[in-house]
Amino acid sequence: MNPGRMQLVLALGIAIASTAHAEEDWVSLFDGQTLSGWKASEATDSFEVVDGAIVARGKPRSHLFYVGDGEAFESFELALEVKAGPGSNSGVYFHTRYQQRGWPRHGFEAQINGSHRDPVKTGSLYHVVDVEKSPVPDDEWFRYTIRVEGKRVVIRVNGKTTVDYTEPEGKRPGPRFTSVIDQGTFALQAHDPRSVVHFKNIRVRRLPD
Repeated sequence: MNPGRMQLVLALGIAIASTAHAEEDWVSLFDGQTLSGWKASEATDSFEVVDGAIVARGKPRSHLFYVGDGEAFESFELALEVKAGPGSNSGVYFHTRYQQRGWPRHGFEAQINGSHRDPVKTGSLYHVVDVEKSPVPDDEWFRYTIRVEGKRVVIRVNGKTTVDYTEPEGKRPGPRFTSVIDQGTFALQAHDPRSVVHFKNIRVRRLPD
């Protein structure tokens, strides 16, 4: 084998190995059949598994917290697929913690809202960086990615960046959310009785702090 071809083969092998290693870093948070590893607040019947997806219906409000890993998430990349029905309002929380009642007081919310009256739409980092027009229509599956590295948060919808936010130094906690990038777990929101939102293929990988 000539030297040029040898280098090409070695480079290809390294690329394949790197891709395989990257895939191994991902951990599934949802088994597609049960709510094992998750715990609902307030109304436990607001969440169910249907056809391989978690379905959130706000009847009444509730939040489904991931409790399957005892170690908090700090720097990470979370990827999932979402479908929201007409008039639905929901969200994916991160750096939060379980609480029995009320809106989560800790962490941040990546908004899900295509046509609900709330002006903060899908792809927003709720009330930190707000998106005024949803990048995806109702009743269509889309890829949602939340990446946190240090003090930087990047949110993508179908691969397109909607938020790229770096928390300024000296930021102080707000009244509802901590508003300070820290650490915690994830939660899915069941917002109100008209909302029907599906979640599937929920995966996470930890990033170096």
